[in-house]
Amino acid sequence: MSDALALFTLFSSSFLSATLLPGNSEILLVTLLTTVKTNPLLLLVVAIIGNTLGGLTNVVIGRLAPVPKHHQRLKLAMTWLQRYGSPALLLSWLPVMGDLLCLLAGWLRLPWWSVTFFMLVGKSLRYTVVMVITLKGLSFFS
Repeated sequence: MSDALALFTLFSSSFLSATLLPGNSEILLVTLLTTVKTNPLLLLVVAIIGNTLGGLTNVVIGRLAPVPKHHQRLKLAMTWLQRYGSPALLLSWLPVMGDLLCLLAGWLRLPWWSVTFFMLVGKSLRYTVVMVITLKGLSFFS
């Protein structure tokens, strides 16, 4: 697989993983870290950017769409956002709950800069942990 194709595939998967669509970006990141010669930091940055842009897409959708009917996860996400504001988006990487947090951040019209910052930090931490565990595991078994 060429570097450009690997990066495009990782970006696409990371973007989709942050939306309501499935993407499996962590699995793809681990696969690329173990099989291609692309710089691991470049893979990390591409995954973070794709996933953050996907999360921001959910924020935009939240700004445009009415809030769905009450649901237990929706209620929990709304409580977190009302209590903690944008810092709650540090958890935007969580499956399902993270998508709801992003949608509701848009619906609540939380400030763009703080939403982007906390989402970027949360998603960066997740992908960094995945990368470090993968690379340390590779060096341990080599």
